[in-house]
Amino acid sequence: KNRTVSFLRRLFWWPSLLRDVRDYVAACPTCARNKTPSAPQAGLLHPLPVPKRPWSHVALDFVTGLPSSSGNTTILTVVDRFSKAAHFVALPKLPTALETARLLTEHVFRLHGIPQDIVSDRGPQFTSRVWRAFCSGLGARVSLSSGFHPQTNGQAERANQELETMLRCVVSSNQSTWSDQLAWIEYAHNSSTSAATGVSPFEASLGYQPPLLAITEGELAVPSVQHHMRRCRRAWRATKAALLRTTAQNKRLADRRRTPAPAYRVGQQVWLSSR
Repeated sequence: KNRTVSFLRRLFWWPSLLRDVRDYVAACPTCARNKTPSAPQAGLLHPLPVPKRPWSHVALDFVTGLPSSSGNTTILTVVDRFSKAAHFVALPKLPTALETARLLTEHVFRLHGIPQDIVSDRGPQFTSRVWRAFCSGLGARVSLSSGFHPQTNGQAERANQELETMLRCVVSSNQSTWSDQLAWIEYAHNSSTSAATGVSPFEASLGYQPPLLAITEGELAVPSVQHHMRRCRRAWRATKAALLRTTAQNKRLADRRRTPAPAYRVGQQVWLSSR
């Protein structure tokens, strides 16, 4: 806008020059398509609600394009949004909606129960009528990430990043063996302290920390059911409090670089960035 005004002023002037140039540039379709926005990102952060217990809200994603290992080239990542616990399932290819439903039943639901909410991206598995019918039959809500905004499914995305880093570290010398190491990578992930909760996913979910090595643990007395449940509830309360603090802190940090979302009128045309 400033450069356009400068060029025009060399030859012309009229009282509303600044306003006319501003309005013209704002409505220019070529500028809207190609210019990089310099203003802060519009729209304040709206975090997903913090769950009240483990495995009531889960997030799904896939890691694809991996070297073949025992016929597998894909990993299904399932993350509990409360405890940050994850399951990693090796697959030969991207599954269909029906295959994904069977995988979740086998690897998640039978262990942790049916969740209230399932977050995923907009892959064909999760936008199909089969997937919606499956979740509806279970009473689970389908939450799809916003278009061109993968942060909506950020927990699964972060778990994938950590998974890929651990895979590179573990199988750097022989990439065809990654599926053999996947169970231990999952164990390491679930035993490591989460920055969001301050405890490991294992402890946030089950109320105690597993031994990392057998020789580091002495004989443990089996706790009573009441004692175990009290310990679990304490862990869950502490985990939720930590998640609320982390969510509030992340929102404050994110909103520093954002502006409130503009108010659009019904029927108003807007540009949607696909970058």
